[in-house]
Amino acid sequence: MENVFNILEERDYIEQMTHPQEIKELFGKESVPFYIGIDPTADSLHVGHFVSLMVASHMQKCGHKPIILVGGGTATIGDPTGKTDMRKMLSREELNHNVECIKEQIEKFVSFEGNNAAIIVNNADWLLDLKFVDFVREIGSLFSVNRMLAAECYKQRMETGLTFFEMSYMLMQSYDFLYLYNKYGCKLQIGGNDQWSNIIGGVELIRKIGKDDSFGLTFKLLTTKEGKKMGKTEKGALWLNPEKTSPYDFYQYWRNVEDESVENVFKMLTFLPLEQIKELTSYQDERINEAKKILAFEITKLVHGEDEAKKAEEASNALFNGKGNLDNMPTVKINNSNISIIDAIILTNIAPSKGQARTLITQGGISLNDEKITDVNYTLSEKDFRNNYAILKKGKKVFYKLEK
Repeated sequence: MENVFNILEERDYIEQMTHPQEIKELFGKESVPFYIGIDPTADSLHVGHFVSLMVASHMQKCGHKPIILVGGGTATIGDPTGKTDMRKMLSREELNHNVECIKEQIEKFVSFEGNNAAIIVNNADWLLDLKFVDFVREIGSLFSVNRMLAAECYKQRMETGLTFFEMSYMLMQSYDFLYLYNKYGCKLQIGGNDQWSNIIGGVELIRKIGKDDSFGLTFKLLTTKEGKKMGKTEKGALWLNPEKTSPYDFYQYWRNVEDESVENVFKMLTFLPLEQIKELTSYQDERINEAKKILAFEITKLVHGEDEAKKAEEASNALFNGKGNLDNMPTVKINNSNISIIDAIILTNIAPSKGQARTLITQGGISLNDEKITDVNYTLSEKDFRNNYAILKKGKKVFYKLEK
């Protein structure tokens, strides 16, 4: 059995570990049940979950057992990490719907068959039936409030007001680890580095009750060279659900990733061999664009399947090279070819308001069929529709086909 520690290290996933040497030895000698927590605050996963699932996939392929914990219980509170305001409280019905949607996406990354088959658990099954006094006496008494308030996940909220409700999130996540440890022999929790404080809480809770084989590992967040999280677009999060983010838009996001991030994204979000990645990213001139095409295709194939990746690739080639099929690019149907340019911009969601649409035009950011639009009062006509469509473009990267 290959030691997955070496794979995670070579592909630059690892950020922090509670017991580095022990974790490395553990991976090398036995199959380790491990868990990742995902709070179902939406009906789709997004790029922020992508790295977690890639790590889980690598670990399963090396013989370890993934436990995917869907936080139907913890999501009733909401993790305060990185938030300046309290998260919106969701109803049980909303949470249950989100859980079912997320399960379908997880199956693309881990297998639910075989000797180390993944399982999905919902912490609502054990958290929602807890008795408050018993819980705070047995679990809360093992946590220091002083240490909790010093944790990074709470610091940002101290200025705007941290509720006791939110503060209990760490206790519940820690209890999840203890529950999974007792029921499934789970020895390791993994997550993004923004979960470090919560993960330590669970590791220490298990060790405080007399066990010595609980561990925590965090991996690096996928960020730009400025340190901002990847996966944020002008339309919002980059979702893995094709109805929220189309395969074409998903493809284009990775096709346009900054040069400095290409190698890192290849390592963390594809399964291509490191030797091939090194070769693809060895150029820093215009040839890096060829590497980006492969990157976008590989990631889109992993999330949406090879057929959708090919369609997105064809649409991109049609726009940028004049080759390929335009049928697969984002399309908005219009009833009247005599639509104003302002209304067309709003209809395609290129801009949310008329004011912002006018600003884009006056700043030279809007083109129609590759012709710059400078008149904010411009109205499209039949001559703009070649073969019954027109291409509306914002900048160099955002395209929409207006179809009659």
